[in-house]
Amino acid sequence: MQGNKTLTMIKPDAVQKGFTGKILEQITGAGFRITAMKMLHLSIPRAELFYAVHRDRPFYSELVQFMASGPIVAAILEKNNAVADFRALIGPTDPAKASSDSIRARFGSSVQNNAIHGSDSDENAKMECDFFFNQLERF
Repeated sequence: MQGNKTLTMIKPDAVQKGFTGKILEQITGAGFRITAMKMLHLSIPRAELFYAVHRDRPFYSELVQFMASGPIVAAILEKNNAVADFRALIGPTDPAKASSDSIRARFGSSVQNNAIHGSDSDENAKMECDFFFNQLERF
């Protein structure tokens, strides 16, 4: 059975460019309900912890530095088949390979500066939601 929750982060590039409202509008317009949301600035240690799964990848250090470079907006989204539907909405990691109506094609500029994060599995969605939100912050 597919889960009904996923985590998203609007990345520092998109927040800095003022795209947060337009991205949230596209998300809710696609039928997702926001059940928790906050703006925060990840410290390098917190970004390292969140991306620990990529620690041995060549892009890890650059990714951590980028995600700690400015404020992000983290949110828990709810919808049936949330992870797969959200991944379809945001498009592939490379905005140049994404369909023109996807979030990454509309607001991203490169593989790293691709505007948005989305959980890639139900298991990771649960861990990622727990990373950012306690039970009192969820509605």
